[in-house]
Amino acid sequence: MAIYTELPIYKHGCDLLSLALDVQVQMPRMFKRSLGEKIHVKCVDMLESMAMANASRGGDRVEQLDTLLQHLRATTAMLRVSHDKRLISPKLWARSVELLDAVGAQAGGWRKQTLGNLSAAPAV
Repeated sequence: MAIYTELPIYKHGCDLLSLALDVQVQMPRMFKRSLGEKIHVKCVDMLESMAMANASRGGDRVEQLDTLLQHLRATTAMLRVSHDKRLISPKLWARSVELLDAVGAQAGGWRKQTLGNLSAAPAV
């Protein structure tokens, strides 16, 4: 088991959390607590799911990765609405898309690999 802080997905997740803080700062005051804070919390939840998935095995890992992907989809939707309503800059939106895609691709690959290992494991 690798140290989760050394995983590329975790590094992208930390960058996404940093971006979420920038998003919250950039938002108009009336949206900082509602939408900005929810984006921030979802990014923290993603990092927790990454750490838990790394520490888990088998079906528990798949559950954690599914949770991570759920948080990712929710974060994507909230950032998309923020961009569409012009609450964040196009530059922040573009960077968030890059990071969300990177985390999603890595989590999806990790999940697929885990499922493959589960089906190849001999029954006891």
